Amino acid sequence: MARGRAQGPRLPGVVKIGIAITRARSIDATWTTVHLARAALERGATVRFIEPWDFEVDRRGRVLARTHAFDQPTDAETIAASLSERTAERRYADVGRLDLLLLRAAPLDPAIFAFAELAKERGVRVVNDPAGMLRVTHKAWLASLPGVRVPPAVVTRSRSSAQVFYASQPTGVVVKPARGSGGKAVGRVVPRRRAELERAFDEAAAHGDGYVVVQRYLPEAEEGEKRLVWLDGVAVGGYLRVRAPGEFRHNLKRGATAESTEITATDHALVEGLSGHLLRAGIRLAGLDIIGGWLIEVNVLNPGGAYHTDRLSGTQLADQILTRLIRPLGA
Repeated sequence: MARGRAQGPRLPGVVKIGIAITRARSIDATWTTVHLARAALERGATVRFIEPWDFEVDRRGRVLARTHAFDQPTDAETIAASLSERTAERRYADVGRLDLLLLRAAPLDPAIFAFAELAKERGVRVVNDPAGMLRVTHKAWLASLPGVRVPPAVVTRSRSSAQVFYASQPTGVVVKPARGSGGKAVGRVVPRRRAELERAFDEAAAHGDGYVVVQRYLPEAEEGEKRLVWLDGVAVGGYLRVRAPGEFRHNLKRGATAESTEITATDHALVEGLSGHLLRAGIRLAGLDIIGGWLIEVNVLNPGGAYHTDRLSGTQLADQILTRLIRPLGA
């Protein structure tokens, strides 16, 4: 168990938490997912990690899952190693008896969403709401919101519409799939390079559902991109991602570095304009990407930020998130 950490009160009774993930082998100790599990175990909960292929419905109609099971407090490094090395104990769990199911899977996996809806029908609190996630994870949702300051963009399957928009942008554009891609099939096209636009458009269209976002390139990106952790209508923390030399993307997996930052009045104003839309969609936890006062992305599939925020700012964000998510259970 991690030492020197302030913990919230133990949970009433035994709280059973399920976490649906993309793949156990890909997890490492920097993931917010792991730190949420660590915080839950420290508070007396049991945690069950579930991969997409481990759900099933038995002949009695029960929704079950063969899980990676954790029952005792331990540190994030041990949780991550037990998952990535597949050494955690495997146990079956009745999904309908979970108290909380967290959806932490990217890219979008239809199986997880289908089984999450079944869990929701059985009274399980699911974070985030599956139907809302399906809407919010498509970038057409963000581009269409009134009252939210997003960069000028088109979301289209039409190459000609993309070309018309591109011609109007003096700073060039960023082209990306309309579904979250983790930086894959994302390209920057500078002005007067129409052939490059066509190649970038075709690559982005092939990566997802055929819809492509063509978005104004923001020169402020040179100074970095903020990742804010949004929880129930409030930005509770965040850090700055500074891209690697020669790279225009800010993904940590693309070599960006994490640095400390402050949440400004402009950031809070952006959050205020967006929060109502997210809450109406049943979203409780999200990562918001901000460049120069513009909202670029909303990540609700596996919104990270707790580890780097805590490391850089001395906060205990994972514990704060967990406390808020389980509060209706009596914590």
